[in-house]
Amino acid sequence: MTENVWNYKSTAGRATGPDLTGYTVEATDGSIGKVDKHSDDVDDAYLVVDTGVWIFGREVLLPASTVVGIDPDEQKIFVDRTKKQIKDAPEFDREKHLGDPGYHDQLGTYYGAGTPFGGPFI
Repeated sequence: MTENVWNYKSTAGRATGPDLTGYTVEATDGSIGKVDKHSDDVDDAYLVVDTGVWIFGREVLLPASTVVGIDPDEQKIFVDRTKKQIKDAPEFDREKHLGDPGYHDQLGTYYGAGTPFGGPFI
């Protein structure tokens, strides 16, 4: 089931092409930061979010399936997780974890349905 978390839901409104860098990311209970990097690759789509002062000095990796909406006019991305769920995710280190299949499996399990790390989710 974890491979599906790395694709955008058909209802998310993601049109391949537009650059999402700089878009604000909104959890269900508030802003978590801005997109610093993203991928639209099939089975490996994600957002790297710079959390700024919210989690000082930390970035988070969000699988594309967490995206429920994109507002290009406001440059906002809406995800279906709370700030706590995102903060409690396995820690992300860009140098070690981007492209690391083991980390992607761990994160995919965390964000997947019925995860042992913190689910079930909204």
